[in-house]
Amino acid sequence: MVRQLLYFFAVPFTFLFLLGSCQQPEFDTVIINAIVYDGSGDAPVEADIGIRNDRIVKVGTINESSAKYHVIDAGGLAAAPGFINMLSWGANPLMSDGRSMSGIKQGVTLELFGEGTSIGPLNQEMREDRWGENPGDHLWTTLGEGLTWMEENGVSTNIGSFVGATTLRIHEVGRNDRPPSEGEMERMRELTRQAMEEGAMGLGTSLIYAPAFYADTDELIALSEAVAEYDGMYISHIRSEGNRLVESVEELIEIGQEAGLHAEIHHLKAAGQDNCDKLDEVIERVEKARSDGQPVTANMYTYTAAGTSLAAMFPPWTQDGGHDAWIERLEDPETREQIAAEIAEHSDEWENFYLMAGGGEGILLLGFQSDELQEYVGMTLAEVAEERGTDEIETAIDLTIEDNNRISAIWELMSDENVERQIQLPWMSFGSDGGTFAAEGDVLNRRMHPRAWGNFARLLGKYVREKRLISLEEAIYRMTGLPAENLKLHERGLIKEGYYADLVLFNPHTIEDHATYEEPHQYATGVQHVFVNGVQVLRNGEHTGKKPGRFVKGPGYQNR
Repeated sequence: MVRQLLYFFAVPFTFLFLLGSCQQPEFDTVIINAIVYDGSGDAPVEADIGIRNDRIVKVGTINESSAKYHVIDAGGLAAAPGFINMLSWGANPLMSDGRSMSGIKQGVTLELFGEGTSIGPLNQEMREDRWGENPGDHLWTTLGEGLTWMEENGVSTNIGSFVGATTLRIHEVGRNDRPPSEGEMERMRELTRQAMEEGAMGLGTSLIYAPAFYADTDELIALSEAVAEYDGMYISHIRSEGNRLVESVEELIEIGQEAGLHAEIHHLKAAGQDNCDKLDEVIERVEKARSDGQPVTANMYTYTAAGTSLAAMFPPWTQDGGHDAWIERLEDPETREQIAAEIAEHSDEWENFYLMAGGGEGILLLGFQSDELQEYVGMTLAEVAEERGTDEIETAIDLTIEDNNRISAIWELMSDENVERQIQLPWMSFGSDGGTFAAEGDVLNRRMHPRAWGNFARLLGKYVREKRLISLEEAIYRMTGLPAENLKLHERGLIKEGYYADLVLFNPHTIEDHATYEEPHQYATGVQHVFVNGVQVLRNGEHTGKKPGRFVKGPGYQNR
């Protein structure tokens, strides 16, 4: 009798429980009425998107009542995978402020570091150079440890990195102009393998700058062979973007072929008025390699001016041994005279930014360490030279000595025609070559290149909507699906069921960049909502304060 009574009461409760289970919401968030550009380059479709935890679990028609927490009516906004920044200098800014404001407001959900230098691996001397004798809570030594620290410290955007060949070289050889010994070379290769197993995307180089300039092609091939063991990529600020642009592209292709890996050119450009027509030959060389089966791609920023330090106008030999040795050479009268003569002379032996910019009129000075020199911020080198009554080259040397620093500057190097032509190349993706900042506090006192604030919005607003150089679906593919494929990312880069919910909803009719060289600290507009790993980081254009970003690992980690 007792058993019958228990059965009598249990059956209805079981039925109600099962009924309740069936009616549980299927999704945490549902996005309805979106125009979905899935990142493949295909034409868009009108669809809803269902998110559960960190994944996209449905793309299609979805009942609003199936959302557990949020329903977002896109109202015809474009929905795209989160944009991938192929070249970011956001590592240090994100350690101080993990919100990634200038990037998130453009729809960037993955920031990739490692153009030549990376936050690891570090030896003891490098750790002390970075943090002093007491590193505090910055306890990492390897690249993977550093990126894990960033994730645990909190970032709004996903992060990833190449291991920097410059960092590897400093680790073993220092800042000296000499080849590594056999033992040093093998240790550099082992450090490369370790970084790949920890999640590096590949090897990054920046070959115009000392001490990276000191590495020859064989050294780079040897390191790239270690990367190839893990199916990674070689990505490079090539040895010359000016007088020896074509030869430098050929070196990149050779490294890729000899090591057996994908090779990509960082921020492709033909720098200097005399070199503009070399872009034709570069495109021809890259497309020939691609037709022969060698994977070669490039990325770019959407501006005609470059941004780097005033050190770029000095011969690389002057920096042999590091910063102090460089300043000592500039202070020595006889050596100074030799340096000035070399800067004034055309040469194919090194990248002379001073001549490529057309002299001091094309060099805008942005950042000084010394309080006494702040009056020159926003002036051209030519204007400062005129005010001081000294030659432009002598002025640059004097300023460097007085500031005891690598003075930041903007250099007018490229033509509008070449920028527009590059955007139309089917193997071109995009990178800001800048940091990611909030327009507040000390940042407002720092002049910087506007690309950190507008690179991706500028592509979609100026070059897609206004100039119609490429279609919107093509532009989105080249900011999402293409770089994800090149990097061999796991389940990212597309709006697809089962993929991570990195999403951006924006208005293609209004998205626009506002940052200028004179007033760079201006956010882009037009992006309404951004999700990173299923968490909403931007809502109605405002940051939510969430920091769900993760250390996105490369193929070496995935395939271990």
